[in-house]
Amino acid sequence: MNWLWFAFSGPVFWAASTHIDKYLVEKYFKRASTAVLMVFTALIGLLLLPFVWYWKPDVLMLPVESIAVMMASGVLYMAAMLFYLQALQTEEASVVAPLFQMSALFTYGLAFVFLHEALTGLQLGAGALILCGAFLLSSKSLRLRAFKSRLVFPMFLASLALALSSVIFKFFAVSDEFWKTVFWTYAGEAVFGFVLLAIPAYGKQFVALFKRHPGAMAGVNVANELINLGGSLGVRYAFVLAPVAIVQAISSTTLLFIFGFGIVLTLFFPRLGREDLSWTNLVQKGAAAVLIGLGVFFINR
Repeated sequence: MNWLWFAFSGPVFWAASTHIDKYLVEKYFKRASTAVLMVFTALIGLLLLPFVWYWKPDVLMLPVESIAVMMASGVLYMAAMLFYLQALQTEEASVVAPLFQMSALFTYGLAFVFLHEALTGLQLGAGALILCGAFLLSSKSLRLRAFKSRLVFPMFLASLALALSSVIFKFFAVSDEFWKTVFWTYAGEAVFGFVLLAIPAYGKQFVALFKRHPGAMAGVNVANELINLGGSLGVRYAFVLAPVAIVQAISSTTLLFIFGFGIVLTLFFPRLGREDLSWTNLVQKGAAAVLIGLGVFFINR
């Protein structure tokens, strides 16, 4: 199957998850730390481990050093998501999400150094088109002063952590095996979640939120994390089939799907989400979509 299908599964699923994240943050986590939300991500990854182990019982047959680095990939991914959710508490999803485009630049540099992935001129040009499209989407207007400078630092850290996680994952997924790397990466995510639970403030918030809203915490959150899990597995499999920097660049198209889902919510379910449907904003998003579409076209060639 074409690796693009796997690469695009992430943006589609993550776009849906972003709107659910925003809903959860505004409704249940407005006064709570978003670290509590990460506990659910860790628990869903933990539930996956027995199934992978049953299917691939040799996942335990790896050097301790390799296991430790694979788990570090999971920890870095969770750290990136934590920074992202903290930014999401203060800004709209369509403003925060595009800043993840920085991860493609970090990934390219790290992959060039550690994975020796040198992209062709066509791939570099296509990736640049995608990133330019994402950059165009990263503000609510075309004026530079509209950019939210207070988001730069946490999203810089989130992008760097995500890039490191992606490169580490590909290194081991290629040299060892995809599902072995998945197993220990999610084990690292679970460790991250247990550390958060061990912190008294977060542990108390988790228990209190679960008691007050058991249906939402168990239902909506689990469904959201399963969606997120599907996107993560798809993109991580694409890492194995294609240059990791290109796959990361394709992840920048998440915003287009966020905007598309936002339009649907605005028109039919305004209580769940709203998008700016002004003519100026639509022209801006349309121009960005053209740039991203051209980039994807040239990558496919």
